[in-house]
Amino acid sequence: MTRDLYFGIYQTLWSPDEAGKRLFEKFPRDFFDLVIIDECHRSGFGTWREILDHFGTAMQLGMTATPKQDENVDTYAYFCAEEPEVAIDADDPGRGTWRPPAYQYSLGQGIEDGFLATYKVHRVRTTVDATGLHLNEAVEQGAEVFIPEDVEPREVYTTPQFEREITLPDRTREMVRHLAGLFRRFGAMEKTMVFCVDMEHARLVARLLQDEFGPETGLDNYAVPIISEEGEEGRRWLEAFADSDKPAPVVATTAELLSTGVDVPSCRNIVFMKTLSSPILFKQIIGRGSRLDPATDKHWFRIIDYTGATRLFDEWDRPPLPPPEPPNGPQTAVLEGVVFHADTNDLIVGARVSVRTGPNSQRGPIQTDENGRFRFDRLPAGNLQLMVSAKGFVSRTIGVETVTDQTIREAVGLKPARKKGGKIRVEGLEVSIADEAIFLIESTGEQLTFEQYRDYTKRRILRSADSRAALRDIWVDSARRRAFLEELRRSSIHPEVLAEVLGQPEADAFDLLSHLAFGGPIHTRSERAAAFRNREQAFIAAHKEDARKVILELLDKYRIGGIEQLEPEIFGVSPFREWGGAARISGWFGGAELLGQSLKEMQKRIYAEEIIA
Repeated sequence: MTRDLYFGIYQTLWSPDEAGKRLFEKFPRDFFDLVIIDECHRSGFGTWREILDHFGTAMQLGMTATPKQDENVDTYAYFCAEEPEVAIDADDPGRGTWRPPAYQYSLGQGIEDGFLATYKVHRVRTTVDATGLHLNEAVEQGAEVFIPEDVEPREVYTTPQFEREITLPDRTREMVRHLAGLFRRFGAMEKTMVFCVDMEHARLVARLLQDEFGPETGLDNYAVPIISEEGEEGRRWLEAFADSDKPAPVVATTAELLSTGVDVPSCRNIVFMKTLSSPILFKQIIGRGSRLDPATDKHWFRIIDYTGATRLFDEWDRPPLPPPEPPNGPQTAVLEGVVFHADTNDLIVGARVSVRTGPNSQRGPIQTDENGRFRFDRLPAGNLQLMVSAKGFVSRTIGVETVTDQTIREAVGLKPARKKGGKIRVEGLEVSIADEAIFLIESTGEQLTFEQYRDYTKRRILRSADSRAALRDIWVDSARRRAFLEELRRSSIHPEVLAEVLGQPEADAFDLLSHLAFGGPIHTRSERAAAFRNREQAFIAAHKEDARKVILELLDKYRIGGIEQLEPEIFGVSPFREWGGAARISGWFGGAELLGQSLKEMQKRIYAEEIIA
């Protein structure tokens, strides 16, 4: 028995033929056994629900990467209707119940399982973000303020208004100056996305970064704005930016364009210069950095946050509030009406009108006819929502109460949308960095300065090792070391990040941790490898020639990648693979057991307590 697969999109399935019959209606209702809906959080509104209802006898599987939030409770109400009802919060029964999805997989679990890159947070505030901007005080301090005629200024502006209502080029320059300093410390050629308030803001940030790094890198496209107005050039920039093999563009600035549907595995930095209020949009943006990229050895990425966007981390995995109950009863109510210009009373033709009747249930949108009229029949009785919009007008949502077997009439007046006023511009501000918190403790959401993080790391190490000798005993035992490092990572302690912040990228991880906990010296892997070769000549000479070749190659692997390279799995990579792998190499040592003993002995001798020359 053969099975056929059909692929389609809602818009195509909804398209009518010349006779007005829609494509999905040409399939029998029982044609499909299984319907899989990707991006299912978009499936519950508008006309698409009729398509799902048409194939209601099929098993429907909805998939989405959008997190659980109040905004998409309708998706849960529809797709999870047959799941068992459980408490939203077992410790707070008053929050009610919900029906969770058949399967959930969080970002945190994806990181834990090694499918996604973990993240490190670097949070920064400028002085003007920390205190707000008082226009009168700014003028008193010598700043120039330009106010458009059609704008009524506020007394105080805070971060959410910056670059939306008031543009502060000095603030942007300070953030870019600080960001440039981070790039020079972390690596000026690491792919970066900067999320800005609007296209004008994105162009300014790109220009400032290009002025900073273009001359020294020799790249005329080091930083580029990838925004909707850039057209074909923007598409070429995006393709080059997404290609791990292409060195430029290095930095892409954007407003909204890169928040979804863009795959840039090599992106190492996600920068927020815009405020966010939507946890969904926040997660979508963070997802741009969460791809692993073996081509550039990327296993983690940074979030550089100038606007407090990372406060939304806490919202990711909370279940939604219980969905409202849909109206019950017969579907015999009628709602009709007219849409008109609220100032002139002229009828509005082509206005979009929808009725939301309950969770995951919406009729429309339909358009008003040549008389500005609309009509919905077969509606349930109850409190519904009438949503009306038209180009050039302010949209309205109106609560209406429908009655069984009766027609309810509504006249909806829309006010013309006011032309958006210009932005206030303030120049000559003195702006500096007020504070930085560069470490996030994922389990609590606590953000720490480097000094606080050092103390935190020391306390966590001392829980497992009360002395440098005890730490060394853990370190030279593979199983204990891996368990110890896993415990540190669960506590948001990552040796590779510590090495970067301390400016010690070549440091041995043991020495870094020993330095933070016990004040020990920091040695590089190269120093330890050289000391091993000088000090352990007798150990090396005790092996036959082929085995000595393996020991020296293992030592070089350690120098490049650290102690985890001295594990049996290493024999599956080059050059050991070409030498015959573990099976043949073990013979050079006198058997697999002796090979294993030599590996363990090397680890102990690399961390011998003698002073490194």
